[in-house]
Amino acid sequence: MVAAAGVTLSGRLHTASAADVGTLAASAGCGKAPTLTSGTRSIQSSGKNRSYILRIPDGYDRNRQYRLIFGFHWRGGTAVDVDTGQTVLRDVWSYYGLRQLANNSAIFVAPQGLGNGWGNAGGEDVVFTDDMIRQIEADLCVDTSQRFALGFSWGGGMSYALACARATVFRAVAVYSGGQISGCSGGSQPIAYLAAHGVSDGVLGISGGRSLRDRFVRNNGCAAQNAPEPARDSRTHITTTYSGCRAGYPVVWIAFDGGHDASPADGANRDAPAAVKGRVTYLPGETWRFFTQFGGTTPPSSPPPSSPPPSSPPPSSPPPSSPPPSTGACRVTAAVNAWNSGLTEDLTITNTGTAAINGWSLLFTLPSGQTITSGWNATYSPSSGQVTARNVSYNAAIAPGASVSVGFQANHTGNTAKPPSFTLNGASCATS
Repeated sequence: MVAAAGVTLSGRLHTASAADVGTLAASAGCGKAPTLTSGTRSIQSSGKNRSYILRIPDGYDRNRQYRLIFGFHWRGGTAVDVDTGQTVLRDVWSYYGLRQLANNSAIFVAPQGLGNGWGNAGGEDVVFTDDMIRQIEADLCVDTSQRFALGFSWGGGMSYALACARATVFRAVAVYSGGQISGCSGGSQPIAYLAAHGVSDGVLGISGGRSLRDRFVRNNGCAAQNAPEPARDSRTHITTTYSGCRAGYPVVWIAFDGGHDASPADGANRDAPAAVKGRVTYLPGETWRFFTQFGGTTPPSSPPPSSPPPSSPPPSSPPPSSPPPSTGACRVTAAVNAWNSGLTEDLTITNTGTAAINGWSLLFTLPSGQTITSGWNATYSPSSGQVTARNVSYNAAIAPGASVSVGFQANHTGNTAKPPSFTLNGASCATS
């Protein structure tokens, strides 16, 4: 870990006017050889020693303007929890699942709260955020019109506080099961706002989430409405995109059948183990789409679609934009996590050849009794027997020595074995 000790930053972060929110602007760090590296950083803020974890994209390009995304932890959580995703599913759940979807198109920050919370006394956590932005953007290349914040529970409350106090600094926020527990200084300006809340939340009730949402329904000029919410034990969620909002300032409300949950899922998966929900929850995909709709100087990586509900059959054909398959040597590593009558299977496809693969189809046969109900990072057809997994738009290319990770969830009747073999673009793959 690398620490930038003794850094003192004072004053307020410069903010653009609301009219300039969409303007593409390079930070001072663009074009500079960076001195910051991924890892834990220390910083002085409001006379206190503070810290945060910084994650810089692999292959960082000093001339590319990156999104900057802050992930705030919950009460009793830590920056390490957000950075690793370890409380739900390590790596896959890093930064609430967004780091994987970003595919090296964003710089991520996991701040550490005082006492593992976001009391924001006198606005000190908002100033801490200002100071982190200033330190990062002085050294790294950031699109200053593409700053985002999200968090769960108290982290959602902190993201809400930033929506109130820094609406002209952040482009959008996502508030998961939040409440007004970190304050709301200001709170009169518009900002793109996404919120998700469980109808049975017994920690921070959904009525509080509605109240937070309604502030930005008003600020953003949206038409007021009673957004529908699912019934308890319906095992579904309802997403409402408000109409009439000021251009560039949408409000999205996701109400789900569940409690105080950062990785909600539908159907039987509502009560599945955390590692399963980390794979099948719709919330990372919804949030990534919400954040990336605002564009930027660097074209966004296309997010995968939300996992379809268990009753939806997998798509039967590859996306029209997928390039034609090419051949190459390969290795596939399969890992199965099974329970009762269900399982998930993670597949890592590695290009062991010397030429890049541009477009791929992976053929395998499911053991008897297994039926795919949903998947991620690939399309799957048919749902049983001999299955073909095809790339989606954002992972069609596999460089020599590189890997892509895909996977699926399936029902089983007792046989939880892996497929016996895999074929990539017509070539047999080694397995491990």
